[in-house]
Amino acid sequence: MNLSSTPSDSQPSPGRLNAAEVARYREEGYLVVAKPVLPDARFEALKEFFEKLLGDLPPGERPESMDVPHFMHPELLGWAFDPAILDLVEPIVGPDIALFSTHFICKPKGNGKRVPWHEDSAYWAGQVEPMEVCTVWLAIDPSTRANGCMMVIPRTHNTGRRGFSDYAEVDSRASVFGTEILREQRDEARRVYLELQPNQASLHDARIQHGSEPNTSQIRRCGWTMRFCPARVNFNEERFGGMHQVYLARGVDRGGNQYADPTRAYPEVMQRRGESSRYKSSH
Repeated sequence: MNLSSTPSDSQPSPGRLNAAEVARYREEGYLVVAKPVLPDARFEALKEFFEKLLGDLPPGERPESMDVPHFMHPELLGWAFDPAILDLVEPIVGPDIALFSTHFICKPKGNGKRVPWHEDSAYWAGQVEPMEVCTVWLAIDPSTRANGCMMVIPRTHNTGRRGFSDYAEVDSRASVFGTEILREQRDEARRVYLELQPNQASLHDARIQHGSEPNTSQIRRCGWTMRFCPARVNFNEERFGGMHQVYLARGVDRGGNQYADPTRAYPEVMQRRGESSRYKSSH
């Protein structure tokens, strides 16, 4: 079973980014793809699969924290490895592509938690070297200012801190996690709201400062993040401590890495993470 060659049916792939779009991503640290990413049938199937995962969450489990669902549901890799997705990131990371992680971030209507200002790289220090990670944020629902879309501060990926600002604690009861970049180290006046319709996407560099406001609207906001690296980076298995794994999505390994089997589930990894009850067995 070669998931990296899963065909896109019903519509052609939207194709690669052009040179101007790649240059904009590298300069600004993000890019909005304001057109359908997946073929319609593929997207609707993904949304249906997500709704099943959401419905199976244990009582009291917050939907903002549906991290690494592909460890239990390898079917998701069929979408993550779809050529329509990989063609978006190949111009940025190159033809040899590794999948670092995925995460459904679902803010329920009315009480969806805010995501504090952060850099993804701050949480992955020592795990990925060099820190070359491109995140595809695929909108499952409409993502607007009204329901807490993602915000970025452009060009912060190229500052002297390069993805490693200083952090202070915040109230984790109202936030997805409990730390945030110090106020004096972020310029919120320059923030850009990344508004998306379902099946549109944004791309962002792991080092850019970003966050989102709470969802107090009556419209749910969900996105699926897929985080890709060039396969030449080194993934530190010792730092993973048996609680994480990566997959080869396209091409060949260039970094001497170990990759997980995309055809099987890994409940033992979820158990080590203390999340063995989060997802039911694969549908």
